[in-house]
Amino acid sequence: MWYNGVMPLYTVHDDITTMKTDAIVNAANVGLRMGGGVCGAIFKAAGVEELTRACTPLAPIKTGEAVMTPGFGLKARHIIHTAGPVYQDGKSGEAELLAACYRNSLLLAKEHNLTSISFPLIASGVYGYPKEEALAVATAAIEAFLSEHPMEVYLVLYG
Repeated sequence: MWYNGVMPLYTVHDDITTMKTDAIVNAANVGLRMGGGVCGAIFKAAGVEELTRACTPLAPIKTGEAVMTPGFGLKARHIIHTAGPVYQDGKSGEAELLAACYRNSLLLAKEHNLTSISFPLIASGVYGYPKEEALAVATAAIEAFLSEHPMEVYLVLYG
């Protein structure tokens, strides 16, 4: 676990579907449909039918945008869905879009008076974002937010 000294940012190795924070973040696709990886795991743990019903009227979203649904069968009360960028070459605006995923998710949590949130490493699976680069973008975006807004944030690394 790592603490940044300003507000809590913890890096943990765990299963995001078991986190007991106010919200967990789903590394979603723009159609907010059940996918593979972390998205599929969240849908299964929350309840596929309920989550699909909640997501359908919110879709589609833009890359970097964030929307919220109930957590249904999860320990977290809410799921914030954000669509990360597909990694191309690192020179096509991917870092800005990835940072927007974190920033917009955190702002949505703040708007709903949530005090804790758990993130996966967005876009680092099937979207191909190199893990070290994704971690650097995530950390910078989260720390920038925490410098102005109090919230307990977990970056949940799996595998």
